[in-house]
Amino acid sequence: MQNIQTTGNRTSTAPAEGAERAGPGPGRDLSPLLAGAATAVGAIGALLALTDSGSSLRGPFVLFFLLAAPAAAVAAALRGLDPFARLLASVAGAVVLDMLVAQAMLAVHRWSVPGGITAVTVLSALALLLVMVGRRRGRTTGRQGS
Repeated sequence: MQNIQTTGNRTSTAPAEGAERAGPGPGRDLSPLLAGAATAVGAIGALLALTDSGSSLRGPFVLFFLLAAPAAAVAAALRGLDPFARLLASVAGAVVLDMLVAQAMLAVHRWSVPGGITAVTVLSALALLLVMVGRRRGRTTGRQGS
């Protein structure tokens, strides 16, 4: 649907408010593609670390995984913040989680790379699961009250 505007003797058409651009082109949303690529890079990094691979990609991919996995879980919990604040808080939360895992493993003299990767994976998955359960529970209690 288009709005027709007349100014003097010129008529122009503009898309109606709320109408979205359709079709391929630079205006398309790349978020799902980037999220899929980030997930693949993180999964490859974790796999390379767990298999003790000698690949030159192991270091950067594992570092990406150690930042991205906990950051995604923290970002899911911080849904109400604006995007920049959410990004900053989620990266800070990821660093804190990684440091806490490393400190705990060093304190009990059980440090290992596969153990650290596994601990970060489990804690990130648990945090993400708790956020998803909380949202589902909040949604169902909202329906019962109506």
